[in-house]
Amino acid sequence: MRAGYDAIADRYAAWTASFESPALRWLERLAARVPAGAQVLELGSGGDNPATAALVARYRHTGVDISGEQIARAHRAFPDATFVRADAILVSFDPSSFDAVVSLFMFGHIRRSEQGPLLERIADWLRPGGWFLATLGVEGSEDETDPDWLGTPMFFASFDERTNSRLLARARLEVVEARVLATEEPGHGPVRFLWVLAQKPFDSNELP
Repeated sequence: MRAGYDAIADRYAAWTASFESPALRWLERLAARVPAGAQVLELGSGGDNPATAALVARYRHTGVDISGEQIARAHRAFPDATFVRADAILVSFDPSSFDAVVSLFMFGHIRRSEQGPLLERIADWLRPGGWFLATLGVEGSEDETDPDWLGTPMFFASFDERTNSRLLARARLEVVEARVLATEEPGHGPVRFLWVLAQKPFDSNELP
């Protein structure tokens, strides 16, 4: 994935700009619950995309991406934000470090065996009452590599909607809103994602 996104950084930016995503509408849902100035982690932050721009404008933002080229683009676009080149399944943060974690279109690049453990780590990084906004694949695809995705080999994996719900519950992330939406991706047709807004519950002695 690192080599793939490095190789297609410019092509990927042009491609994502060519179609409409529900991302900004779901970020408005997050903004209704997470105040400006909060600490927000974005996993798979990519380059200078509109979702990252919205997060950087409102929050104290930390972006993590595996691609050095994507991180370089993000640094140029958002010089005052924090970006870390790292693998999301290996990066480490202290417990209760963030008020929200956002991960859009990244989980589909994570091995199925690693998606549940990553959700549990995200829950650990969230403060009690913190929020998680993510897209999860719903096609039930085994770990596989597309040999020519935007001109480069790319890894994909996903569960079905029911399994995603079970993994979120196991991570103690309580789903507040969830919808399967299809995005019409040029060259790939309609691609479905489960859009999820979930909350880490307060413990009984931590209720606001």
